[in-house]
Amino acid sequence: MKRPPPTQPTPLKGQGGRNPPLHVVILAAGQGTRMRSSLPKVLHAVGGKPMLGHVLDTAQALEAAAVHVVHGHGAEQVRECFEGRELRWVLQAQQLGTAHALQQAMPDIPDEATVLVLYGDVPLVRAEILQPAVAAGARALALVTAVLADPKGYGRILRDRKGGVRGIVEENDASPAQKKLREINTGFLAAPAGRLRGWLQKVKNDNVKREYYLTDVVALAVKDRVRIVTVAADEQDILGVNDRAQLAQVERLFQQRQAECLLRAGLALRDPARFDLRGELVFGRDAAIDVNVLLEGRVVLGEGVRIGAGCVLRDCEIGDGSEVLPYSVLQGAKIGAGCQVGPFARLRPGTVLAEGARVGNFVETKNARLGAGSKANHLSYVGDAEVGRDVNIGAGTITCNYDGANKHKTVIEDGAFIGSNTALVAPVTVGADATIGAGSTVTRNAPAGQLTVTRAKQVSIEGWRRPRKK
Repeated sequence: MKRPPPTQPTPLKGQGGRNPPLHVVILAAGQGTRMRSSLPKVLHAVGGKPMLGHVLDTAQALEAAAVHVVHGHGAEQVRECFEGRELRWVLQAQQLGTAHALQQAMPDIPDEATVLVLYGDVPLVRAEILQPAVAAGARALALVTAVLADPKGYGRILRDRKGGVRGIVEENDASPAQKKLREINTGFLAAPAGRLRGWLQKVKNDNVKREYYLTDVVALAVKDRVRIVTVAADEQDILGVNDRAQLAQVERLFQQRQAECLLRAGLALRDPARFDLRGELVFGRDAAIDVNVLLEGRVVLGEGVRIGAGCVLRDCEIGDGSEVLPYSVLQGAKIGAGCQVGPFARLRPGTVLAEGARVGNFVETKNARLGAGSKANHLSYVGDAEVGRDVNIGAGTITCNYDGANKHKTVIEDGAFIGSNTALVAPVTVGADATIGAGSTVTRNAPAGQLTVTRAKQVSIEGWRRPRKK
């Protein structure tokens, strides 16, 4: 089985034991009013994971000594979402700007540390982009910048005639000439904690928004003759999310990255632009996925597995050589080798198919085990059931597993044949090699090797006429 190259890189060696230690501060206190949502902005998902979760993964890849999350809006909800992770939570009760937000975290950071500032609503930034900034930030002020065709909305990098950085001007405070500059500040910066602490204390809010801008530390660093290093980033790495449209844009870019990684690792994707992975995928050689497939949670595909168009798989394992035909929905299912599922099948949690089993169109299973070679090919419901080997379940069969208060189990032993339109009223057992006649309602155990039929006597009424409309 292959795991694709991660969209976030594996941990970068040497960071955890670096001297000075790395402290990552993630600014995640904003309300995100343009999202028009009761959910805190940083909890909106990209690829099935909260945006803040992606940024935390990046910090983990850098092997930070500590990660500080500055949060505010929906603070309790944000903390609950990441309960169990080793984080230092910092509350910014009033949102007075980015410099103010960073200042809330500084008391818990030693002067000898390197501070890296990230943002909870910029989920696509990669650790390999940030590593040079972290290295430079041990002794200088390091800025991550990007050159954009349309820099509107971003602060502009101001350089002197020799190309050295002399400051950053925010969009709202920029002159017409400065707004024409295309090199922008991404917001990511790294610097020695002691130096940064001193600069933050000098930042003022004499700007249009009356906020304390973190970008003002650049001019203060220039004044102190501290070396300023810039690291170039790709436009995709620095995309922030402020509204639903930007969230959708970031989602597609994230899925594109995942698809490219999967293709390079050997997965056959019919159309990478029509594929979504919201979790983890492990796959074997020659596994193939058709268009408009959605994978969620942890999905394992064996060698030669084929997933048809429009399928949804969540937390599933599919054995070697099995096929899931189009428009099937599988959740919490374990499928053996050589099985066939669908089309239009629904396999709910607890479904287990042994080797060579088949579940066909418009069949629903739940908490059911089908033995090797068994099949339910059409229009049936099999729930809370133990089905043996080589069993045939005819069209329209249902296991009546719920009495209105409790669930009961149906057992169908090896070789049994269940005729079409049969109702098996649980708890009930159908013996090995038993045959159930079509149209039966079985309420008692059916003996092995015998035919069991429950039908009313058929009557034809001579001379009866169908009513006619007056």
